[in-house]
Amino acid sequence: MNQSPELTAGSTPIPDRGSVLTGGQEGSLTYVFLVTIVAALGGLLFGYDTGVINGAIGPLKAHFGLNPRQEGWATACALLGCALGAAGAGALSDRFGRKKVLVLSAIFFFVSAVGTAVPQTIAAFIFYRILGGLGVGAASITSPMYIAEISPARVRGRMVSVNQFAIVTGFLVVYFVNYFIALQGDGAWNEQVGWRWMFGSEALPAVILLVLSFIVPESPRWLTKQGRENRALGILTRVNGPTQAQVELGEIKDALRHETGSLSQLFQPGMRIVLVIGIVLAVLQQVTGINVFLYFGTEIFKKMGSGTNAALLQNIIVGVVNLSFTIVAIRMVDRIGRRPLMMIGSAGMGVCLLAMGLAAYAQTTGLWMLLFILGYIACFALSVGPVTWVILSEIFPTRIRGRAMAIATVCLWIANYIVSQTFPMMDANPWLVSTFHRGLPFWLYGAFCAVLLVFVWAFVPETKGKTLEEIERHWAR
Repeated sequence: MNQSPELTAGSTPIPDRGSVLTGGQEGSLTYVFLVTIVAALGGLLFGYDTGVINGAIGPLKAHFGLNPRQEGWATACALLGCALGAAGAGALSDRFGRKKVLVLSAIFFFVSAVGTAVPQTIAAFIFYRILGGLGVGAASITSPMYIAEISPARVRGRMVSVNQFAIVTGFLVVYFVNYFIALQGDGAWNEQVGWRWMFGSEALPAVILLVLSFIVPESPRWLTKQGRENRALGILTRVNGPTQAQVELGEIKDALRHETGSLSQLFQPGMRIVLVIGIVLAVLQQVTGINVFLYFGTEIFKKMGSGTNAALLQNIIVGVVNLSFTIVAIRMVDRIGRRPLMMIGSAGMGVCLLAMGLAAYAQTTGLWMLLFILGYIACFALSVGPVTWVILSEIFPTRIRGRAMAIATVCLWIANYIVSQTFPMMDANPWLVSTFHRGLPFWLYGAFCAVLLVFVWAFVPETKGKTLEEIERHWAR
C-alpha cells in the first residue's frame, strides 16, 4: 500500500500547527535548543561508548588473544546490554519520567568507563561493557523521546536530529581520542595500556551528563500524564509562548483521554501499522551495515593495507564525513521532509555498498574503496541515521511512547548485535573469502538498503510540521 506523503484527516490536509507566533507571544527557541543540547549528551555518550571499540578492538584482541568469534563477542556484547537497557528504559521513563532515566544512564556510562579501563580478565571486561550498553540503550530511547516531547512542531525534526548529531559527534570525538592515545606509545604499549585509556576516557563526558541532567525540566507531556498540568503549562509557555502553550496543553490532554496506557493499544485497529513501521525501520537502520564501519573501520582499513596510525586517521575522516552530512540532515529534515531524505539516502547507500562489494571481489583496495565507504557514510548520515530516530520519536501515542519506543529500539539493538557478531566471522571465513573475496557482506547489506527504500515508499507517511497529537489522530483514524 502506497500512502500519501502527507498526513491527512479524510481528504482534507491537516493544518501545520508549527507557525511562529507574533505579537510578543513567541516561545524561546534558545531555551529549547539549550535543553536539547543537555539531553543530546546522552546521544554523544551513545556514540562515544559504542565507537570506542573501533580503535581499541585491535590492541584488546592482541592483549587477550581473541579468535574471530571472541572478537565479535567483545564488540557485540555491549549491544545486548543496549537491548536490555532499551527494554527497561521505556517502562521506567513512562513511570518515573524521562529526566530520571537520563540520570540513570549517566551513572551506567560512568561505571562502565571505569570498569572497562581496569579489567584483568576478558570476562570482567565483558561485564562492564554490558553495563555501558545498559546506559546506551536507555539513552537511545530517552534522549530523542524527551527532545521530541519538549520541541515545537515547526522545529521538532531539527531538534531530534541534534541527538543524531551528538551521536556522530561522540563517534568523531572518540576517534580523535583513540588516535592521540595510540600515538603515545608503540604497538606493545597500546596492547598493554593504551586500550585501557581509550575506554577510561569516557568517564569525563559521563560526569558532565550526570550533572547537567539535574538542571533540565521534565517532559511537559509526561507531566500532563501525571496530572501536573501547571508545571507542564509553565514549560510549554517557555517553549511556545502563552497562547500556543494553551493550545498545545489542550491537545495533549485530549490525546491522553483517548489512550489506555496499555501496550495493547498498539494492537488496536489503525495502531498495529504504527508498531510494524517502528520495528521495521529500526531493524533496517542496522542491517544496512552502518556499524560494520563504525565498529570495525580501523580493522577494515588495516586489511586495505594501512598501518595502525593511518587506519585510525582514516577513521577520523569517516567521522568527519558522518558529522558533516548529519549537519546537512538537521538543516533539511524539516524542509524536505522525512520520506524524501530516507529514500534518497537508502538508494545512495545501496549503490555505494554494491560498489564496495565489487571492489572487494576484484581485490581492489586503496582510494576507490575509501571513496565508496565515505559515500556510504555520507548517505547514511544524510538520511537513515537521523531520520529513523525522528520518525520513531514521533509516531507513537504519548501515554505509551516510552514502552512502544522500547520495543522498536530493542529490535534495533538485537539487529545491531547480529550484524556486529557475524561480520568478523564472515570476514574471516575461508570459504566466503575465497569465493567472494570479502564482497558478500557488502552485497548483503546493500540488498537490505533496497528493502528499506521500498518499505519507506510503500508504508511511511510524511510527518513534517505536524504536532505529535495530530500524528496520533491520523493513526487512530
